[in-house]
Amino acid sequence: MRISRLKPVTACILVPAILAGCGEGYSDLRQFVRDSEKSVTRKIDPLPQVKPFAPFAYEGFDLPDPFKPRKLAIKQENAGANAPDLNRRKEPLEAFPLEQIKMVGTLYQNGVMFALVRADRTLYRVKKGNYLGQNFGLIVDVSDSEIKLKEIVQDTAGDWTERESILPLLEGPAPGGR
Repeated sequence: MRISRLKPVTACILVPAILAGCGEGYSDLRQFVRDSEKSVTRKIDPLPQVKPFAPFAYEGFDLPDPFKPRKLAIKQENAGANAPDLNRRKEPLEAFPLEQIKMVGTLYQNGVMFALVRADRTLYRVKKGNYLGQNFGLIVDVSDSEIKLKEIVQDTAGDWTERESILPLLEGPAPGGR
């Protein structure tokens, strides 16, 4: 006999009877849960004792602050002859790092030797006394094969030091040139 052929009244009586039979096998489990609840002690621990706050007196105000550049500020004031003139008006080629400036030729005009340098696809004419690069690079000599510079850089201690740099003549055709 199929369940679908049962009359609805018979199905309403039969289904709850089957479901009621399933619930009786768990009486031992219900008894275990009741017994377990009785054996568990429900004691809440008291709050910990609050310790009184002891203020700390900081006595390091006389020590130098490691986050202030005191040493650099003192060195800049007493930098001496090596310090660059920070108030001097910058020349256009001081906006470029020395690595981006290329010497592409020379020009002799009115008894003065000029160097032709390329920076950012623009050709510039420079001579002794002009500045190049971002490290206060003063041109001290221009020859057919190179430009000699005296740069002023700041070391890690804040001291200004001089160093010599050379910008050699670019061999072969200049990139982007004709």
